[in-house]
Amino acid sequence: MGRMSSTRDAAAPPPFGPLQFQLVLLRRMADHQPGLVEDALRELGVERPEMREANRRWQAMLHSSRRRGAVSRYRSVLGPPGAVAERRVGDLTCEALTWPVPLWPDLRFEVLTAPGGGVWNEWLVRAPDAAGPALRTAEDLRPWTCTVDEAARAFAPARPLEGTAPTRWRLAFTAPDAAGARRRCIAEFTWGLLQRVAVGTEDAPGPFPA
Repeated sequence: MGRMSSTRDAAAPPPFGPLQFQLVLLRRMADHQPGLVEDALRELGVERPEMREANRRWQAMLHSSRRRGAVSRYRSVLGPPGAVAERRVGDLTCEALTWPVPLWPDLRFEVLTAPGGGVWNEWLVRAPDAAGPALRTAEDLRPWTCTVDEAARAFAPARPLEGTAPTRWRLAFTAPDAAGARRRCIAEFTWGLLQRVAVGTEDAPGPFPA
């Protein structure tokens, strides 16, 4: 019996924790930035199959008949939040819970809850003590350099568009290019982090690559 138990223990997957959650974030980003994701996997010391397995386990947690609420799930995976703060959204007072993300030291993973505990938003934001990027032109919008709110503030007024999939956001706005010409842009974000930008003329934005 002892040998059988030892065999099962050896085959058991590692606990789902912060490393596995980072792999879930990367799995979504791999659709648009495979090169950056490969670099991140090397930094984390894991292979692509581990990323796919982490995503499979995450999806199983999301769709389990015994699934937890979103906040409880994040607490079980990431531990106690690094910070909890009140946030005003219109006339409502919400709660923002944030966790550090070792892969991006200047970012935090934020879960914004509405009164009553429902989750409104789950994405990456800039850490309060970290300086954000200088966003002045369309050329400054490089992958993984800024968050949704940073782009929206830098190129206001930005118009939110429907995302192409869960955990994805899009913004439409106008930004100058390096020569000062005004360009219409559509920026796409995954888990709140910039992935790519389509830049066109003032009449029409350029399409995203296939």
